[in-house]
Amino acid sequence: MKLKIITIEGKSYAEVQDDKPVYVHEDGKEVAFDAATTVATISRLNGEAKTHREAKEAAETKLRAFEGIEDGEAARKALETVKNLKDGDLVTAGKVEEIKAAAKKAAEEQVAQAAKASGEQIQTLQGERDKLRDDLYGEKIGGAFSRSKFISDKVAIPADLLQAQFGQRFKVEDGKTVAYDAAGNKIYSRTKPGEIAEFDEALETIIDGYAHRDAILKGTGNAGGGAKPGNGQGGGPKTISRGEFEGLDPSSRAAKMKEGFTVTE
Repeated sequence: MKLKIITIEGKSYAEVQDDKPVYVHEDGKEVAFDAATTVATISRLNGEAKTHREAKEAAETKLRAFEGIEDGEAARKALETVKNLKDGDLVTAGKVEEIKAAAKKAAEEQVAQAAKASGEQIQTLQGERDKLRDDLYGEKIGGAFSRSKFISDKVAIPADLLQAQFGQRFKVEDGKTVAYDAAGNKIYSRTKPGEIAEFDEALETIIDGYAHRDAILKGTGNAGGGAKPGNGQGGGPKTISRGEFEGLDPSSRAAKMKEGFTVTE
């Protein structure tokens, strides 16, 4: 599933339908992604998983009351026998132990079946929750990169390559995009002290701390005096034309960035 991108006047934007970003599935079908509904569904699945887990724990707690009881059918027959005993009849100590063992076994089997069913249901719910969480991450983070004005105006490389390099610095928390620095600390806004930095401001902060930032920003690191070293050769800055850069595969582009190359127009 990929975000549908449209190009207007040389800039790429995510297509939006009813205020929702449009995604294209592998079969070519286009669907508007409802992030708000996805967040609500994840919360519901988490609640259902918790309910099943608590039911399983409650069943296991009840089982402890039947310790020593093994065969449920034998326990039922024994209880019927005891119920129908006539006055004066005696139950031997061995029969009592047989009844206890039967009751315990029956209870254990019931709890085991309930625990298995609950465990399978929990796994199913967790799988659905994780898929929705991944879809939400792709929309929030991938969409933020594709719609970024900072990337469009100031970055010299495609948004998908930039996401491959820095996407792991962003997380979705409580439905909001939160960025982290290299030390694992949340990035806060410089213009709004005390608040989490919005995507563009956070990305700019991350790139400012990147050792090869000049290689990915527009209009930086170019050789002066009208002379430009060929493809990074010589003593000047390493440069590569945009046409050459666009012709490389993603791994080769990433390699050029790590080597400190600057994309020139």
